[in-house]
Amino acid sequence: MSKHLALRSGNPALQSSTFKDHLAGASEGRMTLSGTVNKTGISLLLVILSAGYAWGNPALHGLAIPAAIVGFILAMVTIFKPTVGHITVPAYAVVEGVFLGVISMIFNAMYPGIVVQAVFLTFGTLGALLLAYKSGLIQATENFKLGVVAATGGIAILYLINFVMGFFGSGMGIISGNDTMGILFSGFVVVIAALNLVLDFDFIEEGAEMGAPKYMEWYGAFGLLVTLIWLYLEILRLLAKLQSRR
Repeated sequence: MSKHLALRSGNPALQSSTFKDHLAGASEGRMTLSGTVNKTGISLLLVILSAGYAWGNPALHGLAIPAAIVGFILAMVTIFKPTVGHITVPAYAVVEGVFLGVISMIFNAMYPGIVVQAVFLTFGTLGALLLAYKSGLIQATENFKLGVVAATGGIAILYLINFVMGFFGSGMGIISGNDTMGILFSGFVVVIAALNLVLDFDFIEEGAEMGAPKYMEWYGAFGLLVTLIWLYLEILRLLAKLQSRR
């Protein structure tokens, strides 16, 4: 199997055949790293602006769940029809910003200052891993990818089981608990979410090298945004658990 066909990402938005399936349609320019970085920056800016607006606007505080649902729908549309990413990805960033703004406001009300810490840790992790990846300190080898994908899948299954158990008034203490095991679990999830960034960097770089079409820049930005939002939420959860023990 060739290197390109073996591409993997723990991120469901960036699967092994994603770029390969769209190479034939590249007729209006090619995907570049700089283009993807620019679109990622635009998406993050939209998330931050909409989150800030939702935080300070009580009228939007009841829209967290609807925003999450709309975000899921937009994500599915983006995954199955990347050619409309220039529309769906900015829209996804805005509605996810509303969701994150409300959730962050709730957490910050319980633990003042926690959101600032989570934001700095998220972007600090992004910068540190990007530097480590570009310097070669961390390499996305096949075994590395397999390990991260397996761990990500395991976490997803545990979250799904916990979600289903919630309908019966139960749940998994290791996910929501603030005891030692609960904190260790959250720490593990944060590490896996962070390592998914490395897979995303590698996947986007390979897509650019393969000459994917220009519209895939939005798709690459979307995949990275999904991971960053997950990382932020997991860091927020971990910090909340730690502060609840004080």
